[in-house]
Amino acid sequence: MSERTRLAGIGFLGGLAAGLVVWGVQVERSRRDLFNRSPVRRLAALGHLGGQPGAETARLLKDYVRWEARPALRKRGQHLLRRMEAYLD
Repeated sequence: MSERTRLAGIGFLGGLAAGLVVWGVQVERSRRDLFNRSPVRRLAALGHLGGQPGAETARLLKDYVRWEARPALRKRGQHLLRRMEAYLD
């Protein structure tokens, strides 16, 4: 294996690891922002979580729908929750 190929492989794995760290931080921030005082941040968090299907996201959305006081955001959360539940079935 050439030095160039080895360095490219190391670079790829390093980029992959960095991407996973950034993704984890974004997911955690979205979970935190879902219950933020700012409706704009809550809407952004819903948008991000919509692309993260899974059982944990569905549980989080159930809590959110019960908590959310704004009808438009609650409706969006319910829509995403139905999508998550359909995905999990």
